[in-house]
Amino acid sequence: MKFHREKSPEPEINLIPFIDILLVVVIFLMLSTTYSKFTEMQLNLPVADAAVQQERPHEVLVSISSDGRFSVNKSPIQGRDVHGLSQALAQATQSIDKPMLIISADAQASHQSVMMVMEAARRNGLNQLTFAAQSSNGKAD
Repeated sequence: MKFHREKSPEPEINLIPFIDILLVVVIFLMLSTTYSKFTEMQLNLPVADAAVQQERPHEVLVSISSDGRFSVNKSPIQGRDVHGLSQALAQATQSIDKPMLIISADAQASHQSVMMVMEAARRNGLNQLTFAAQSSNGKAD
């Protein structure tokens, strides 16, 4: 006598309800999450502790005042545009081999003013530049 056994069906896992529940959880997390605003970050620049400045003959000092006026090697520049600043840098660096540009900006100077100095340096091929900062004890470096 042959007994024929029926095979039991393979168990199936239905994923559709599982996906529905996960989507509801994700939507809940998205709606309940708070985001911090990075625009409210308070910065206090430029103060740094650095080594004492040494006298170097190949340096060109560009100063930026808080109201956006420029001076190259302590002589004021007429105008506040990149073209005039670029001409002044070209005159100051014409007799210097491998000049280093030092940007000394007031703490209240605009970012745009510093970017204008960097653009004028790029136009003149000055690729060695650094920023002057005031040390934390109040002495300029």
